[in-house]
Amino acid sequence: MLTFDGKLGIEDFYKIIFEDTPIQIDEIVLERVSKSFNFLKTFSENKVIYGVNTGFGPMAQYKIKDSERIQLQYNLIRSHSSGTGQPIGPMYVKAAMVARLNTLSLGYSGVHVSVIELMVELINRNIIPLIYEHGGVGASGDLVQLAHLALVLIGEGEVFYKGERKATKEVFEIEGLQPISVELREGLALMNGTSVMTGIGIVNAIYTKRLLGWITSASASINEIVQAYDDHLSEELNGSKLHIGQREVANNMRAHLSDSQLTRKREHHLYTNNDDVSVFKEKVQEYYSLRCVPQILGPVLDTLKGVEKILIEEVNSANDNPIVDVAKQHVYHGGNFHGDYVSLEMDKLKTVVAKTSMLAERQLNYLLNARLNDILPPFVNLGTLGLNFGMQGVQFTATSTTAENQMLSNPMYVHSIPNNNDNQDIVSMGTNAALITKKVIENAFEVVGIELITIVQAIECLELQGKVSSKTKKIYDDIRAIVPVFKEDVAMYPFVNKVKEFIMSH
Repeated sequence: MLTFDGKLGIEDFYKIIFEDTPIQIDEIVLERVSKSFNFLKTFSENKVIYGVNTGFGPMAQYKIKDSERIQLQYNLIRSHSSGTGQPIGPMYVKAAMVARLNTLSLGYSGVHVSVIELMVELINRNIIPLIYEHGGVGASGDLVQLAHLALVLIGEGEVFYKGERKATKEVFEIEGLQPISVELREGLALMNGTSVMTGIGIVNAIYTKRLLGWITSASASINEIVQAYDDHLSEELNGSKLHIGQREVANNMRAHLSDSQLTRKREHHLYTNNDDVSVFKEKVQEYYSLRCVPQILGPVLDTLKGVEKILIEEVNSANDNPIVDVAKQHVYHGGNFHGDYVSLEMDKLKTVVAKTSMLAERQLNYLLNARLNDILPPFVNLGTLGLNFGMQGVQFTATSTTAENQMLSNPMYVHSIPNNNDNQDIVSMGTNAALITKKVIENAFEVVGIELITIVQAIECLELQGKVSSKTKKIYDDIRAIVPVFKEDVAMYPFVNKVKEFIMSH
């Protein structure tokens, strides 16, 4: 059981989203939320408070009668439940729910405590609102996507429940749940914020860390297979640069190769007497995709750490409008809902993930091109050359998918389009950025999956099972349990999909 107190870390999201750890709310949070609600109720009686007794957006100039305040919140939720496209995956929606619950738990939103209580029940019972990919511009927060969450909380809309898509009303009856109590600004407080883009972003960050682990291991394994010199991974060389990420990647690769029988010491081969040699048969230095891995993946790691920092700051922040400050006995109007922080971080993340897939594609090409590696048959073909095709077909998939990632890595952050009668005249497109990043990450897992199959095929071809490091042997065993030795040609897509699924879940 994980206790919510208004402060979450990446590891907490991992437990809730990936391990289904149940949550409970600290009594301090319930007290804080109740105080915020009661203060706002009293404070707004003789004052104009946006979204409590006014319209929304450009219609904020219209004062709302006291008798119509509750209807105003319902109208906002229903009218903005206008998403289209594909449903966002339940895992990502659950992360968004956790992010929204946390920001509401801070006591800056003035919501009724029933909002907190029902959201906890939905998360713990895996009742996941139907939220669509299209609709948010990410400036007044994820208005449209969060409206679909709010719609479920008032007992309407649809949810995913036990693998099926059902009406919320039906599921609430089955589970004995009651909708929230709409009192003051429950609609606006639920909808005004960055929680969908942030929730998706956090899952993206978790998957990117996993992806980075696989491409680091694949890179080390390829260095083994070709019996590369190991000085490009040395602590001395990488320590001469100050970047933390580069040093960490090099260290991880050294650890991977610590018991390998294949990597070579330069001093044993090239730092001895070579006076009688005019042309070296073997490469003096490896291609960049093998030799420069710490310098390529180092920025990926450093960027990922920066992304995680910003996302967690956002999760633990008040990000709606207005902000209810009980301590100062005041309500502040502003723009904490604006998603530029998250949008920019998602653009950074998808850029480095696209580069990761480019590295994997070039390493794959090195293994498949016999004229480059000079030790393997074309396309690591273990059958009859000409009659069989080896890994030739899957290279097209890897190349195509990498090209898509290069295109998708263009930034959303600078693609603001004014809308909402120009009230929202500069927006973040943060949810779009997070969803595109999700696609780029999934694509990268496909490319790395194809690379891993090829690495195993190369080990098979060269009969290196007994010489590779124990970590490479573990990869070999895991992938070999999923895919056979390819000698005769077979349909490859089931194996690629199974390996992708395996590496995304480990």
